[in-house]
Amino acid sequence: MSLPPQIPDPETPWIDIVFLGGLGEIGLNMMVFESAESLIIIDAGIMFPEDYMLGIDVVIPDFSYIRERGPKVAALVLTHGHEDHIGAVPFLLKEMPMPVYGTPLTLELLKEKLKEHRLLEQAELRLIQPRQRLAIGPFEFDFIRVAHSIVDGVGFALATPVGTFIHSGDFKIDQTPMSGEVTDLNRFAGYGEKGVLALLSDSTNAERPGYTMSERDIGETLENLFREASGRIIIAVFASHIPRLQQIVQLAAKFDRKLLFNGKSMTINVRIAKELGYLKIPPEQEISVSQLKHLPDAEVVIVTTGSQGEPMSALARIALDSHKHIHIKAGDLVILSSKFIPGNEKAISTVINNLYRLGAEVVYEEVADIHVSGHASQEELKLLINLTKPQYFIPIHGELRHLIKHTQIAQCLGIAAERVLLAHNGSRLRFTAGSGRVVDQVEVGRVFVDGKGVGDVSQIVLRDRRHLAEDGLVIALVAVDAQEGKIISGPDLVSRGFVFEEEQTPMLNTAREIIQEIVSRALTEPTQDWLEIQIQIGKALRKYFFKLLERRPMILPLVLTL
Repeated sequence: MSLPPQIPDPETPWIDIVFLGGLGEIGLNMMVFESAESLIIIDAGIMFPEDYMLGIDVVIPDFSYIRERGPKVAALVLTHGHEDHIGAVPFLLKEMPMPVYGTPLTLELLKEKLKEHRLLEQAELRLIQPRQRLAIGPFEFDFIRVAHSIVDGVGFALATPVGTFIHSGDFKIDQTPMSGEVTDLNRFAGYGEKGVLALLSDSTNAERPGYTMSERDIGETLENLFREASGRIIIAVFASHIPRLQQIVQLAAKFDRKLLFNGKSMTINVRIAKELGYLKIPPEQEISVSQLKHLPDAEVVIVTTGSQGEPMSALARIALDSHKHIHIKAGDLVILSSKFIPGNEKAISTVINNLYRLGAEVVYEEVADIHVSGHASQEELKLLINLTKPQYFIPIHGELRHLIKHTQIAQCLGIAAERVLLAHNGSRLRFTAGSGRVVDQVEVGRVFVDGKGVGDVSQIVLRDRRHLAEDGLVIALVAVDAQEGKIISGPDLVSRGFVFEEEQTPMLNTAREIIQEIVSRALTEPTQDWLEIQIQIGKALRKYFFKLLERRPMILPLVLTL
């Protein structure tokens, strides 16, 4: 249970900000603005599973805090359409239907997810646009355009009874974006002149000095690669990166190449972006898989998913030569037009090595400038702070080192240390007129999604999965007739992932003797506690296997009584 808010005076207006995910980690972004009568949720994102989360599909935030305040929940507001901001929305709406506000592309991407979860018909989706004002309870939003690696991103100014909050969204200050969507600095500066109580700002690139490169800056690198390629070009890119896709379309046209879009999310996002007018592709430039074999290699560009080495992605299957239609051939140039997200390095390296093994040439971020970040670097972060001139500063979105570096940047610009609020997941920040502080910690956590199961996989289950994966399993089975006092079947041992049984017969025979001795001794007793005897068998086998091999397999002893 979360701690109740400490309200010093019921007559004093207050606003709480509670972080339910996205601080000290990449992904899982979710926070709330809460007053005495209303609660607004900002984003509901997922995190992709880490290595130790065996069998887990995605990770979503724990909704307990919101669940406890159900009647107060007024709406969900989405800043943009990336998975780490909208991926958990279907799971949230299954529990608590509510109005969802988002920009055109954000809502269209969300609709595809809601279709998969059979929630689209009952979903209440409401369109917003930059510079649109929206009143929900005591909150008044003013949405502000920001440049990012996906179009239709927004931050916002939030007017409340205690003051104005600025939320940057995921942003960078790109003066020449491919999409033409520049960050609306005038709007941010206008609020700085009026007075900003607190600025919540994206910290993802707080370690990087200078400015983030413009999307157009990689155009020269990509153009040179297109010019020099003599065979097919296969480009792996985030399916949501519409500006990058438009660059590829333009280069393909310049070098007389046809385009094949491959991968489920890629084809869906391309369709949506074309329908909204964000992606312009001449119809004659696109080809289908069936047309691929009829074109010379020098006239083909394949745009696919899988830039992070995802096991079931199109590029991963191509690299394993298991794709149904696309097979690597000598002369192919593969471009991974994305950065290596921390944690994915090994998977990406495996894909790169497999592509080389099949005869392709591979270009990636370590050998060429083929990707730029969608997040602001230090000088841009400083500019936003100076424009908005907040009384309080709160770094958001990023690992702990990013948040701490961002606090240092704010302090270097003259914001007093006591007015820089370093929050963590679960932090509740209380603001009254002209003041703010961290007041307590609420219960937060991660919920694992495994297939159709949501939250039914615990840390204990993950521990068992790791145990099985690392050490294997030994099942010890014996059947006894307790009344006759004899063993009627077994002991039998089944080993999986521990030792190859036929090669370890002497060791397993000794293990059977250990089991037989324990069971035979128990059968001579007037009464038997067979659960306790199973525990004894497990302990004895663990001790024996560790002494012999220094391994700790999971032991599953079963005594069947007749």
